[in-house]
Amino acid sequence: MSEIPAKATESEDPSGGARAEAAVPGALPDGEPGDAIWQSSPPGSIYDYIKVASFSIGPDGLVDQWSLRAEQIFGIPADRAVGMDPIDAFIDPDLRERGQRKMAEILDGREWTGVVPFRMPDPVPGGGRGEQGLAEVYVMPTRSLDGEKAAVCIVVDVRTLRSIETDLAASQAIFGQSPFGFLLIDPDLRVRRANHRFASVFGGAPDDHRGKGVHDYLPRSEADRVSATLRRVLQTGDSITDMHVTGFVPGSDERRHWSINLYRVHSGSGRPIGVAWLGTDITARRAAAREAAAARRNLALLNDAGARIGNSLDLETTARELLDVVVPGFCDLATVDLYQGLLAGDETPPGLADGSAELRRVAFSSAVSDAPFPGAGAPVAVGAVHHFPFNSPCADALRTARPQTVPGDEGGLVQGTIAVPMVAHDTVVGLAQFSRTKGSEPFGDRDRDLAVELAARAAVCIDNARLYRREHERALILQRSLLPPGDPVASGLDIACRYLPGNVSTGRPSEVGGDWFDVIELPGHRTALVVGDVMGRGLRAAVAMGELRTAVRTLALLDLEPAEVLSALDEIARGLGTPGGVQQATRAARRPREADLSEVYLATCVYAVYDSVTRRCTFANAGHLPPVLVEPGEPALMLDVPPGMPLGVGGEPFEEVEVELPEGALLALYTDGLVESRDHPLDEGLNAFVGALTDPSAPLEDVCDHVLSTLDSHHGEDDIALLMARVQGLPADSVGDWTLPREPRSVGRAREHARGRLLAWGLEPLVDTTELLVSELVTNALRYGEGEIRLRLLLDRTLVCEVWDAGLVQPRRRRARDTDEGGRGLQLVGLLAAAWGSRRTPRGKTVWFELPLPDGEAGLADPAEALLSLF
Repeated sequence: MSEIPAKATESEDPSGGARAEAAVPGALPDGEPGDAIWQSSPPGSIYDYIKVASFSIGPDGLVDQWSLRAEQIFGIPADRAVGMDPIDAFIDPDLRERGQRKMAEILDGREWTGVVPFRMPDPVPGGGRGEQGLAEVYVMPTRSLDGEKAAVCIVVDVRTLRSIETDLAASQAIFGQSPFGFLLIDPDLRVRRANHRFASVFGGAPDDHRGKGVHDYLPRSEADRVSATLRRVLQTGDSITDMHVTGFVPGSDERRHWSINLYRVHSGSGRPIGVAWLGTDITARRAAAREAAAARRNLALLNDAGARIGNSLDLETTARELLDVVVPGFCDLATVDLYQGLLAGDETPPGLADGSAELRRVAFSSAVSDAPFPGAGAPVAVGAVHHFPFNSPCADALRTARPQTVPGDEGGLVQGTIAVPMVAHDTVVGLAQFSRTKGSEPFGDRDRDLAVELAARAAVCIDNARLYRREHERALILQRSLLPPGDPVASGLDIACRYLPGNVSTGRPSEVGGDWFDVIELPGHRTALVVGDVMGRGLRAAVAMGELRTAVRTLALLDLEPAEVLSALDEIARGLGTPGGVQQATRAARRPREADLSEVYLATCVYAVYDSVTRRCTFANAGHLPPVLVEPGEPALMLDVPPGMPLGVGGEPFEEVEVELPEGALLALYTDGLVESRDHPLDEGLNAFVGALTDPSAPLEDVCDHVLSTLDSHHGEDDIALLMARVQGLPADSVGDWTLPREPRSVGRAREHARGRLLAWGLEPLVDTTELLVSELVTNALRYGEGEIRLRLLLDRTLVCEVWDAGLVQPRRRRARDTDEGGRGLQLVGLLAAAWGSRRTPRGKTVWFELPLPDGEAGLADPAEALLSLF
């Protein structure tokens, strides 16, 4: 029997796992040398990996003890194995002779270690022996209690050893050759093992890091966070992936970033023995990610700027749109200053080149509540005019057209500012300042470039708005200069008018339109009322409107009928904007189907001639909205005037409509801007306009104001022209009308009628002049005219004398020779009358002259002196 009791070598659990019951001298729980203690080996010892089995051989060479682990390896239960010859039982028959010699040597007292082939147990009971296996056997000679030679055999399955060897080699290769920092941290959060990669970053050899903790590598706050995470991994077993850790490496002040993966490590029996730490440096990756994020942010800002800046042609609105984009997406505070001179319309304000010119702050935005924009001196309010000191960075930015960086004040709110000149078409129009408060990321080169791009985009839009404003103002000046100054005065009419450009009527900037109105005094106390609208916007439309208005005045003075005036205007309109002018318009009128409407201006116009003596008004319309008439005691109605085609289309005649207007009637002419908008259809606006004319007896100024206030929600972005006239016919006692036969004595009768009526009117100072001129006109009618003669005197603001006859030949003024007996009558009329002329009538012609009423200060021309001047 052996010297050691068979059951004293190991204690085994039913599963075959071995537990050492003896003391393990000189071993501490962490495996370091120390004082010998007695303890039970915890589950998961090295023997569980190796799977060591044992059996003993008695002096007779037979098995006398057989462990449970031996049963597992060889597949033979103890009751069969005890008493067996191990050579015959396990060794291949070809090797038995050699095995018997070895057994004899062992029983002779020699130690032996070797690899012995053996037959594996058959996996199928009763099926014979299984495949061949290898066992590493360590034989230790011993003696029984009787002193006889015996042996104790320690057996390990070679396959298990090879597996452990492979696992160790693989573990060493992965741990030692990993390109990542690899740590094994024990349950006390101390480094048990570090690889070369980790040591190359933090210095020293791998063994130098044994026993260190995370506080030796990371700042305190970061180390506390990581320590808490390690404890959680140990307790829960939950892995942590891509945990970002920030710290520094020895010898460098650069902040580094690592991505850490943590997972719990177990023994073969499942006992936690620590945490594996796998880390990789992501500093460059984070920098690249920040760069990519900054690039995406900048691209988004540029896209946002392209969509939001420049939607308005208003300077202040465009500046605010820039700040809406950059605050808070790019900076915390921002301002925009524009040159005051450029805002006023000057091309080159004084001081523009050296940056000292006055600027006006047009916009300010802050993401920080109650934070005024810092600067030299007191903060500048929005709308205030100021200038930057000559040596300041802002003035230098304006002077050089290059951005400047302005550091923040010590202890102030702002940590830094970028002053960016706003350059458009090589012209500096202002300065944009972008600031970040302390705590925000400082401005970098990429931010500087972005600020320049944003300011440049806004500068182009602001310059476009400036140019538009200049053109708009010039067009508005032109347009207003072509409109009648103040309230026009006409015979037999009380007139009030309104003109509102689109930006005034709606509160939003828009291009100047081509709306116009005019009141033209005609001979015989008649008045032409005109309202028109050139289709289109801008300066060209205003110029076209001016040309048409001038043409209307010229044609009106020719005393043409309304339809004739519009026909002539139609030809003129077809020549506007084309190189050939009126000549091309004339040719186009002959070939209307060949006309190209894209080369002409289209316009609408209503032309009306009112006669204060008869209170009759003749209308002609060229595609315009119908006039509105309000008779006393009656509701307003739209006159049925044929609309006709717009001016510039050509090829269609215009119709006339004559309407008798009762005393006190109200006539309204207007443009479509009053009654039409994007949100309100034309019919709705017309009905609202007609409904607003409820009290025609009120003062005309009040009626105009009431209409505009009532239709405030109905008119849109277009200009508005409104012309209102109340009928006040010429009284019957202010008219003298006589019919004279075609005979010489009619000249004397005409003088008598004129003298008697002037004396009745109290105009004795005009008697001699009037008699002389009436005599000349009646004489011409007898000599050159036809049919009966009609004499009419009209008294209003002036005295008008008209002589009618049926002849079609118009009088022509000529210079008489000294030997001529006649030919001086019209020259005399021209010398004595304030104005004179002739016009065609449906039944012939009318020759007229006009004399101003005596005012007691300026005397009238002496007829005798006028006669002498002709000879």
